[in-house]
Amino acid sequence: MTDTAAFGVQSMIAPLQRVLLKHARSAYRDPSTVAGGWRPLGYAGPPAIEEAVRQYDAFVELISREVAAIEFLDVDACTSLDSIYAYDPVIVTEGGAILCRMGKPLRGSEPEITGAYLEAAGIPTLGRIEPPGTLEAGDVVWLDRRTVAVGRGYRTNDEGISQLRQLLAPHIDELIVVPLPHWNGPAACLHLMSLISLVDTDLAVTYSRALPVFMREWLLGHGYSLLDVEDAEHRTLACNVLALAPRRCMMVAGNPVTRRLLEQAGATVIEYDGSEISLKGTGGPTCLTRPLLRA
Repeated sequence: MTDTAAFGVQSMIAPLQRVLLKHARSAYRDPSTVAGGWRPLGYAGPPAIEEAVRQYDAFVELISREVAAIEFLDVDACTSLDSIYAYDPVIVTEGGAILCRMGKPLRGSEPEITGAYLEAAGIPTLGRIEPPGTLEAGDVVWLDRRTVAVGRGYRTNDEGISQLRQLLAPHIDELIVVPLPHWNGPAACLHLMSLISLVDTDLAVTYSRALPVFMREWLLGHGYSLLDVEDAEHRTLACNVLALAPRRCMMVAGNPVTRRLLEQAGATVIEYDGSEISLKGTGGPTCLTRPLLRA
């Protein structure tokens, strides 16, 4: 039994023991919001609510086999469809939660809503990103317990990174800034986690075409084998892989080439149908889950 008072996530691969989710039933509870809210968020189309709920139930069933403590953020508050992607609004460290300030204005209410839930659940607030800083957790990748990489792009700016560095100072030895490419422009979502998913201490799934050279060289220089995602599968979120434990991971179904690479590297792969809950909003399994404890 996991101690639900325990928290701390300064790893992308340590066994996942406590996780916060936002069910599609909650994120998509208002049909009028679904009908009118998907275009401003850049979705590929409006989520089909009943199918999204079915897919999310199946996703929860898979997660529940792997994680001891699952919690749900089910609050009647004003949020967008993107609130289903519970990872982005907060960073949970060994010292407490850091509330982000979203670079996507339509998600602006999520950090405080999530932070209030975490406080009530026994996770203190370590700090928050203040204006003019912006920072989204999708740009934050823990390379090890004392080393964190942060993507500098359209969602996370220099001031946000500076504030994060100060808040993390007692808990890390190094923060590496990774400049992100323009990609498809400010309206598109390109987080650092769109380009790299760690699967073990020496294995990463990457989209090297858009990964900065120095970050790729850093990984290779630190002993990582890189499994490169092809263009077609990057579009179907093959680079977004959730490590449940070292070399045990989840990914969106429909990426057979990347799955085969993972299995050839000795990883166990669990797939889920994400056509409504992942592909339309470009948020894979790492985005759907907010780890609260990895140990």
